[in-house]
Amino acid sequence: MNTQSPKTGKQKEQYVHSVFESIAPKYDIMNDIMSFRRHKAWRKFTMSKMNMQVGQNALDLCCGTCDWTIQMAEESKTGQLTGLDFSPHMLQYGQQKIDKLGLAKQIRLIEGNAMDLPFEDNTFDYVTIGFGLRNVPDYMQVLREMRRVVKPGGKVVCLELSKPTWQPFKGIYYFYFQRLLPMLGKWVAKRYDQYKWLPESLASFPDHKELKQMFVDAGLVNVDAYPLTGGIAALHIGTKGNEHV
Repeated sequence: MNTQSPKTGKQKEQYVHSVFESIAPKYDIMNDIMSFRRHKAWRKFTMSKMNMQVGQNALDLCCGTCDWTIQMAEESKTGQLTGLDFSPHMLQYGQQKIDKLGLAKQIRLIEGNAMDLPFEDNTFDYVTIGFGLRNVPDYMQVLREMRRVVKPGGKVVCLELSKPTWQPFKGIYYFYFQRLLPMLGKWVAKRYDQYKWLPESLASFPDHKELKQMFVDAGLVNVDAYPLTGGIAALHIGTKGNEHV
């Protein structure tokens, strides 16, 4: 499939689905490569800002192979975790990890669409999305759905790749991301076009300031944005106000 032109709407949804179905076996290894092995440190920082308490529940969107879902389950200890992803192949790998850790009673996985969540309003203490928002057709629709299903006073959390602003690091990073990453994808995961898609998906994605405003526009309050590792990633956390009861 030609990946030169930007994809929107249903075309983007179908293509991204095929990408993640095909890269599932090497997804964890490529996450290390894409983030310079920083994604675990970013999640650790995110968890510290979330301040999750024992017994709290969460919905993890675009959960992939479930590393973050598992981390929240371990932090919550007794709370129920739900992981949702539209790629059954990714969910298969996630379920294997969950079963190996003996967390099957605490974590349930659902194949579904982040833009149309199959949950009642005001259901979860946290709704998270990690490295998935840039891949959806409509960012605002997903943020509105996240706000809808989180409880009043609950948190909407997004950890995502972002756009570095500091030179010369910015130039070095974009060279790596646009030129070297697809080649690494070809060598490691035997997928070139799929990893060429990743820098393309970031090109049209809002920077951390624009995404913060989108959180506000979606109806969230007390929104904080944290650029990470020179801005190559960013954490956004917003709260659902009590007026949404």
